[in-house]
Amino acid sequence: MGDLIYTANVSLDGFIEDAGGNFDFTTPDDDVFVFITDLERSAGTYLYGRRLYETMAVWETDPGLAAQSQLMADFADMWRTADKVVYSTTLEGVSTAKTRLERRFDPDAIRAMKAAAPGHLTVGGANLARQAFEAGLVDECRLFVAPVVVGGGKPALPRDMRLDLELADEQRFSSGTIYVRYRIAT
Repeated sequence: MGDLIYTANVSLDGFIEDAGGNFDFTTPDDDVFVFITDLERSAGTYLYGRRLYETMAVWETDPGLAAQSQLMADFADMWRTADKVVYSTTLEGVSTAKTRLERRFDPDAIRAMKAAAPGHLTVGGANLARQAFEAGLVDECRLFVAPVVVGGGKPALPRDMRLDLELADEQRFSSGTIYVRYRIAT
């Protein structure tokens, strides 16, 4: 059985994007990028909301991105290899291989995916992650905390629910970014 893991790059005050919709503060340096790539290699399936999928699809649709460096090529190869499920009521179709479009979030379908998964699954996008948290599906949170306070924007975690967490891992990077991994306490 695979775990469902929520991974996000966040500001110190807990936002994945600022009030203007910008998330440039989450751009990782090389050390963080290598670490993220190594973590994500074990994911067999990515569950995405529409906006995050459209942001991530460039790893397959823009070959120039992977040509920029070996680090970027490694991430692009890893991303293209994984299965992807996009949850959207507005997206007309998908632009990447190994990608399925779902019109509604179905907790039972995700439970079945977790039960059949040889590796873990990730959930990305704050709105989709919120639904997964509310359904009790998330097993773990992996947060990359950037050394910046943005003062508002889109929160990484649901603001109106309590989750008890157990620290499972942490790592500091020279850029000031801190990685924290929490298991959802049961």
